[in-house]
Amino acid sequence: MSESTPRDPNVTPLQPPSHLITTSSTLGATGGNVPNHTRATSATRAAETQKFQSDTTTDKATAAFIRRTLCIHNVLLGNGEKGRTTPRPIDEVLPPLTSSNEVDLQLYAIISVIIKEFVHTWYWKITPDHVFVNEVIQIIAHCTRALEQRLRKVDLEALLLDEIPELLEAHLSSFRLAKQQATSPNSLVSDPRLVYHMLHPHPALSPVPTDLVPSTIVEQRESESAWRQLLVQGVLAVLLPTEDLENGCLRSLVAEIFAEMILGNGISGKACEGWLLWEGITRIAEILQTDGTKEKNSQSEHISPEESLTRLERFGLLPSSTDEQTGLSTPLVAREHRHKTTPVSISGVFWAAVQFVFLACIAARAVILSLATSSSLPSRSVITEQSPVEASNQSQTLHANASTPRRPLGIKRPVVSMKLWSCASRLAELDIRMPWLLGFISTLHRGALVGPGRVGETDGVLDRFLSHTIHTRILNPAFLPVVLRTLRATLFPNNALGPPRQIPSDEETREIRRRCAASLLNLLPPAVAKAFFASHKREVQLQEVDKVLSCLDDTYLNKHLIFQIVELIVLRIVPELGERGVRDLLEERTG
Repeated sequence: MSESTPRDPNVTPLQPPSHLITTSSTLGATGGNVPNHTRATSATRAAETQKFQSDTTTDKATAAFIRRTLCIHNVLLGNGEKGRTTPRPIDEVLPPLTSSNEVDLQLYAIISVIIKEFVHTWYWKITPDHVFVNEVIQIIAHCTRALEQRLRKVDLEALLLDEIPELLEAHLSSFRLAKQQATSPNSLVSDPRLVYHMLHPHPALSPVPTDLVPSTIVEQRESESAWRQLLVQGVLAVLLPTEDLENGCLRSLVAEIFAEMILGNGISGKACEGWLLWEGITRIAEILQTDGTKEKNSQSEHISPEESLTRLERFGLLPSSTDEQTGLSTPLVAREHRHKTTPVSISGVFWAAVQFVFLACIAARAVILSLATSSSLPSRSVITEQSPVEASNQSQTLHANASTPRRPLGIKRPVVSMKLWSCASRLAELDIRMPWLLGFISTLHRGALVGPGRVGETDGVLDRFLSHTIHTRILNPAFLPVVLRTLRATLFPNNALGPPRQIPSDEETREIRRRCAASLLNLLPPAVAKAFFASHKREVQLQEVDKVLSCLDDTYLNKHLIFQIVELIVLRIVPELGERGVRDLLEERTG
């Protein structure tokens, strides 16, 4: 059997751009005699690398990479490729993954990287055929189409803005309580992990691992491995085709890949690390700052010193900033200046009031138009599909809490009542820092729900407007290909596995958290940060933000939060797992 990869002589392998080949050939011909041509600056090399990386993420380069990895059998056999000046599109060669060709292109690019790095490296040493790869692609396509159909029934708005923030809020409360109990002199328990696990027990994280009892570390790892296998086996029991589900060898192989490579190494091994979560928050904050910084720099580059003055200052209606900085030396000039500034200050107040009224009218007009057009937006008062377990749990909760407003089962929760707002309040510690602001917000929330017009209630004017804004600005399906392309470029630069990340030291971890705190603090205007933290010193503000970020410091505690989020997403996509066990689902499918 041949160990080399079969290649078609007509297929051009992946090569660097032409200018890089020309440069390398020129360097080889000169032999280093001309140092000005042989030495490239670091800026030039960085620009060339960035250009090469951007070239690999274009649609044309992505399609070519997918053909070289997944469609070699079509090229070798000439399945519809002979006699064509241009190759067939990817959607005509490979089975569809979703209902969008743009999303399929990015998903197939990620699948190509995984198959190239984890399958081709050992499979082509056994046999040169592509039967196994084709079967894997067919199984993945079947599962992704089933997932898409199930995702259409999931209320993503409630999942992202209500249920996941509720888990984060509970994590914050339990983390702070565990820290307080562990540091209390009257407490018998000094381990915050034990206190937190007692508040939120999870079978995959039992028992609590401690260095004093090494056996607990091994037992916890075994419990976590069993939980991953059980979760993946339950999902496969619902999504896999019946003929593939009956194949125990194939099911075990697929379950091992997902349980160990994705859940084990990816989510449990890396996504729960505090320094990795802080780096992710830092990148998001930097992206939010990019647009504003670019706009400010582009405006400042084209403004001259004369143009930096306002129109009132140029016409002498306001004192210029240079006069205020330099001042007037002689008393006579100072008296004349005081006499002249009296009418100027009055006119300045007048024009400032005019500008304020003008801006207020523009803002009021925008709000009125938005609320007026919200009546034509789609209704939110749609009864969601609930399983018997969810319906019984919700009915028990409503009967247990008499103060809860009686809303019909299945009716969507108003946007203003979702847990996102209370989670943000808990994260910012508004009840401690600014209780008056929290009370004012609660008054507005109460007025929006039961006040005149009930604008904040489900299907109200404000509720429709907020829901429409969320669906168009956040949950827009057009953003998904861009997100997948960015994810692929980050995880797999140049369509290959990146170098392994070295675990940072304690000093580097503190620096990562401090950098994350600085990026979050830069999102706030200086006046707001000064009022919120009750200090104008940036060092004090950084310490306060760093204290909030310490809730992600412990990897073991982060696993409680991440595992709960994973279980929530799986139950929303596969609600059968909340009603029946994995064995019952397998027996039902396989007979």
